[in-house]
This record gives sequence, structure tokens and C-alpha cells, in this order.
Amino acid sequence: MKYKHALFLYPYPEKAVTDTMMLFPPTGLEYVATSAKNHVGKVTLLDLRYEKDLSNIKNLLDFIQREIDIIGISVGWNRYLKEVLDIVKQMPKNIPLVVGGYKATEIVEEIFEDCPPVDIIVRGEGEETIKAILKGEPLEKILGISFRTNGKVIHNEPRSLPDVNSLASPDRTLRRNTYNLMLNGISVANLSFDMVLSARGCPFNCKFCTFSLNPLGQKRAYSARSVESVMQEIEEITANVIFFSDDNFFVDIKRAEKICDLIIARKIKKRFMAQARIEIARYPALLAKMVKAGFKALQIGLESPHDHILTQLNKGFDSDTIRKSFAVLKKYPIYYHGYFIYGNIGETEEEMLYIPKFAKEIGVDSITFQKLRIEKFSPLREIVDKTPGYHVTKRGSLYSDTFRRADLKTIGRKIKFSFYTPSRYVKMFWKSFFVVKLFTLREFVAFLVVAPRLLKSAIDRERKKGRLSNSLKRTFIKNAS
Repeated sequence: MKYKHALFLYPYPEKAVTDTMMLFPPTGLEYVATSAKNHVGKVTLLDLRYEKDLSNIKNLLDFIQREIDIIGISVGWNRYLKEVLDIVKQMPKNIPLVVGGYKATEIVEEIFEDCPPVDIIVRGEGEETIKAILKGEPLEKILGISFRTNGKVIHNEPRSLPDVNSLASPDRTLRRNTYNLMLNGISVANLSFDMVLSARGCPFNCKFCTFSLNPLGQKRAYSARSVESVMQEIEEITANVIFFSDDNFFVDIKRAEKICDLIIARKIKKRFMAQARIEIARYPALLAKMVKAGFKALQIGLESPHDHILTQLNKGFDSDTIRKSFAVLKKYPIYYHGYFIYGNIGETEEEMLYIPKFAKEIGVDSITFQKLRIEKFSPLREIVDKTPGYHVTKRGSLYSDTFRRADLKTIGRKIKFSFYTPSRYVKMFWKSFFVVKLFTLREFVAFLVVAPRLLKSAIDRERKKGRLSNSLKRTFIKNAS
């Protein structure tokens, strides 16, 4: 074998991620590392979120110089991109460095320019490409990569996407840690999490999702694994909670129903979470089976309460459809988490601040809200260019003459405190424990035991950020109603 020891690195240290981001493994990187196993002497998979010692860059570099002869790093997200690229820049120049991931595919040229140690960037799905690299095939013949040669960057032709059923499920024995529920670094209960990717791709074309427009990448047409392969993977998982990480687990309703039927028939006692669109409300029989099978939570991309924004984003539904859908969804004991985007093109402050009110009206249990980003190949960029007063930073942050980045941050905090009131936290707690029964009685007791420590850690965190007084005022006085 050409290489003796390959390192696959997930470069997001614990200090740079949220509690939610700590819950789940880096499934994409695990797929690639698993694919590499038979083509290198040894594979090490490091998730820096859980590596206290190796999160120190000096210790990490010492380990690499001592043990590793090829490095693979996943750059998947905009979030903490600068911090991740700072780690990439410090990798040894004498060891081949391969970078991949969704974000890496989008900003190939920028990574080569900013990160001199990078030799190869794998564009798109990397399971087959990493095999060719590890075998030592000539770089100019490896499909799906960009690489440096004689001071130039060469982009090879894309690689045809493999049949998802030909890909081995992630080898979970490569993990050096488990993924448990932690809040502010405190273990809440003996509750472990894992992910299953039952299908790749998405048949929808929301305008803030841009991979299909990347000339160096490929949009994966929706492609589902066989039901039996999904069931086999589920049965082998030891974690309590399984999250289906498909863009939309319910694209094929009959397939989703069959998986639920088999979970019930085989008496699999797991708790499941999935991503969905509001169209799931059209299928009450499936929703009933989901409850019986152990589905506890759905994450739903709502994006906006305003029809003109939903049209702009090409969501394929309007606000009235959202309201009618949640009138159905609320009948089932499932926890609903809604995703919203604010700071959209042409959106007023009043419209942004309507998000928490709308979320409460329709019955969403919790929300995540993020500022609109205009990615490199986004079709929204054309709208920005035609709309006076709007600008995009180098990293894709949208702002305007009316709403500067600081203004949008302030509006975001207003949204947060308007939705997350004391009564909201009580409702979230009640539904999680007593309606959805996401937690067992033993886990509930464990939560009560650590509750004082959790409260203290939250107060300490706000104090360190210098905003304790403001947060308490907003939470318990101004927005307590």
C-alpha cells in the first residue's frame, strides 16, 4: 500500500460549536473513512469536538508528524469557516493534504489560495475518489478532484455519482467517542445519539440551496437506499436516539411508511428524529405510524411567514399552507422544530420580528432562525445585484444600507427573546418529557439532578459574555408575557 496511516479529521473544536452540534457524528466523513479502510494500512478518525488533548494545535501537529502520512479534512459548513481554515493552514507541508466536503466544493479556488498546505480538493461525494487517491493513481486521471501542479490549479472532470446502495455504511468502530446529550459541557442523561443517512439528494429547488449551480460540483438527484439496508443499519446501532439526516426523509411516502412498519414489526425500541417538509401533514396515516414507531421530533424548514419571501426562496408553499399543515401536525405527539430565515431581500424589520409571533400562532415547539446568506453560486445573488442598497460580504453575509450586520444581529436577539420566554421553556420541557416522551423516567430524574448545575452554567456563560443583566431583563421582564 502507498500509505501506511491515514488521518481523517473533523476540524471543529468544542469551543467553536453549539451543544446541538455536539450531538451527532460527522457522518459524511465517516463514509469516506470507511471507504478508505481497505486501501491504506491504518485509518484514524478524529473528531476534534471530543479531543481535549488533540484540539491543541501543537499536540495535533506532533501526533500527525509522528504517525500520519496522508491527511483528509472535512470542510462542510460556513459556520466557523475561518477557524477551520486556520487549522488547515497549519497542517505540515511535507504530508499530502486532501480536503473535501460541501463547503470545500463550493470554494475550491479560495481554499487553494488561502491554504498553501492543501494538495488536493475532492469535489462532491468522496467515497470513490479517496480510493483512487490512496492507491496512488496519477492525479490528472482522478475524476472529481482539483489539485495543484507547477503553481497552477487543475480541475478534473466531475466523477459520476455512485449508486447509494453500493456504499458501505459508516464503520462506527472508527469512533473514539460516543455522542451523548451535553449542555454547557454537562452530561444531562445517559442518552446517546447517532445518524442514519437513508437517502441522498433532494428533488426540490429552494433558492438558498445552491449546490446544483456549482460548475465544479454536482447536485445529487434524489437517490434512496434499499429499505432493508436501512433497517440493517438501524438494528446495529446502539445509540438511544437516531436522526435520519436525509434532506427530507419523507420524499417517498410509501418507503417511509414501510420503514415505520418494519420498525414496529421488529420491535425496535429506539427514538427517531427526521427532517421533513410541511407536506408530511397530508399523510395522517403515516403520522400515526411514525408515533407508534418511535418518531419523537421533526425538523421542518418553514423559512418565513411571508408569502413574498416564500416565493422569493422558491419554497413551493405559502403561509396559509403552513398554518393548515400545523393544524394537522399538532394532533400528533411529535416535537416540531421550525427553521426560519430573516434578513431576506426586501424584508422589513416588522416582518422579521413577526417570525416569533407566527411560530407561536402555528404551534411550533422551538425555532432556529438564521440570517440569509448568499452563497457563491446562489441564484439569489442576481436579485441582490438588481436591488439597490444590498451588499454581500466575501463570506456570503447579506446586509443592506438599512440593515447593517450589527442591526441584523440586534434583530436576531429580539427574535430570540420574543420567542424564548419563560413560558416557552416550560412548554418545551412539558412536551419533551410528558407529551412526546423523548426522555425516559430515569433520564427525567437525571435531568432534575443536574438542573441546578445547568442553570449555573448558563448564568456563568452569559456573565462571561457581558450580557447577563440584559438577558435576564429580556427573558423575565420585557418578554415574560
